[in-house]
Amino acid sequence: MLSADFLKLGEEIDMINESDADWFHLDVMDGRFVPNISYGMPIIAQMKKRATKTFDVHLMVVDPERYLEDFKKAGADYLTVHYETGYHIHRTLTSIRALGMKAGLSINPHTPVEMVQDIIQDIDLLLVMSINPGFGGQKFLPLTFNKIRQAKELINKAGASTLIEIDGGVTLENAGDILAAGADVLVAGNTVFSAQDPKDAIKRLKQAGK
Repeated sequence: MLSADFLKLGEEIDMINESDADWFHLDVMDGRFVPNISYGMPIIAQMKKRATKTFDVHLMVVDPERYLEDFKKAGADYLTVHYETGYHIHRTLTSIRALGMKAGLSINPHTPVEMVQDIIQDIDLLLVMSINPGFGGQKFLPLTFNKIRQAKELINKAGASTLIEIDGGVTLENAGDILAAGADVLVAGNTVFSAQDPKDAIKRLKQAGK
């Protein structure tokens, strides 16, 4: 939703509600963990009143453990924190689940997949960043394909049910290859909201893996 027209946010939410999209992906940035600032709990809480689909909230913030309960109250269904943000990631994931949300963990392009192998059973959603986080519209990093395959192997070996989500540079041209590599969830902002027909773009993205 970071790529949406915020002057027409209600209409943009209605469009997603009526489309083939499964989730709303909400990027929260604090200007510290990433060099950008987006929106926080009050905006998400207002969006929740109009949205009819799952809220996938991606925290790109330092000290995310301070805000878990606040984002639960705002309406998060999935809450994703970054591996790179702290020393007590397992405790944070456990706390997210205890609050009744699905626990997500994101890794930046420079973070090896094997860093999460000991806690993969506690991760409902592994978000593999396919760009450097902070801004939309960046090009997909090809190194991501190998990370997806490594993540899928790790998940299968552990017998976990973790979903693999890819965020950044997802297009109609590469969506099929990303899904073929093992991804389960695609985040598409610029590809959808810059399209002449956003609903059709979503439909085509959904068909990419078939």
